Amino acid sequence: MPLAVYVLGLAIFAQGTSEMMLAGLLPQMSADLGVSVPDAGLLISAFAVGMLVGAPVLAVLTLRWPHRRALLAFLAVFVAAHVAGALTPGYGVLFATRVVGAFVYAGFWAVAAATAIGLVPASARGRAMGIVAGGLTLATIAGLPLGTLLGQHLGWRSAFWAVAALSAAAMAAVAATVKNGTRAGEAPRVRDELRAMARPRLWLSFATTALATGALLVTFSYLGAMLEDATGIPERWVPGVLALYGAGSLIGITLGGRLADARAVPLLYAGITGLVAVSAALALTLGSPAPAIVLVFLLGAFGFATNPALTSRVFAMTDGSPTLVAATNTSAFNVGITAGPWLGGLALDAGAGYPSTAWIGAGLGVAALATVALGRVRRTDRSGAKVQERPRVSVG
Repeated sequence: MPLAVYVLGLAIFAQGTSEMMLAGLLPQMSADLGVSVPDAGLLISAFAVGMLVGAPVLAVLTLRWPHRRALLAFLAVFVAAHVAGALTPGYGVLFATRVVGAFVYAGFWAVAAATAIGLVPASARGRAMGIVAGGLTLATIAGLPLGTLLGQHLGWRSAFWAVAALSAAAMAAVAATVKNGTRAGEAPRVRDELRAMARPRLWLSFATTALATGALLVTFSYLGAMLEDATGIPERWVPGVLALYGAGSLIGITLGGRLADARAVPLLYAGITGLVAVSAALALTLGSPAPAIVLVFLLGAFGFATNPALTSRVFAMTDGSPTLVAATNTSAFNVGITAGPWLGGLALDAGAGYPSTAWIGAGLGVAALATVALGRVRRTDRSGAKVQERPRVSVG
């Protein structure tokens, strides 16, 4: 595996830490900025909005740029946004830096995916995407608690400085390992990218990404409160149980990366079915701590096992126009990240209780399985012959 693929995973870890760490910093930020905790929580929503919009917009705007230039530009803006966020005394400026940082982070995700796919043979695409996406898993496991620890002892601004420093280091590593001229042959054109998007099966794959992600996030977003309030697990044990979720996520994405290239669709069926079963089991056994602890580990394992296949599969449906496809798939992930917790919040506000979030996750998982099945239906030509579905990808 080329070193540059690991470097891209490191860069995702650095930026993904910023995405995750606010969950542990809201009380300190609220007190320092003079706003309520819910208002401070809107900084998380600001990041989600920036991620949702940034990937396709920047994919088009930087389409003719070499991948190396685009990656470095996105990282430079990300570093500047976090320096500004660490220095600002006002909530408004901080809110703006969160949107800007997420905007370029989404662009980085899209170009990093296309770059990683272009650096490896077709037989290793899933593994490469497992490494790149693994950076976000590490951000969940290590970045979130370390950011929280910094905020508790040195103030929330220290966490922003740490992310800026990590991202600057990642920028140097990208400059050293990602070569110029990553786009081969004729410069890509927007109309070619748009033409590649006009495939129903591709949009079904995007729907699978959004639904599977939402199925995981609707439960994960309320997992801490669920464990403490519904299962009766002591508060001091909750971080340890959440660490089990992180360990399961790391195992899942590692195994998924090894299987995604040869058995993408079976992996999706197995992973999403497992996610549905675990979500339903959580809803049914929340009153018992022992099964809940095991199920939290399995939730991370099944939820993340599908990520490499969700990412690499879309490239097998295009003809050498990967950038906008990768960007739209990134946005699909963020649709799930945004919609899942929102649906869970609606259920909790309606008084349905924590089991309802797991049931929603199971329902979204079933819908995701339906989109996988629909995507497998082979179209036939007028003579009744099956259309060839062999992947044809040429990525510069």
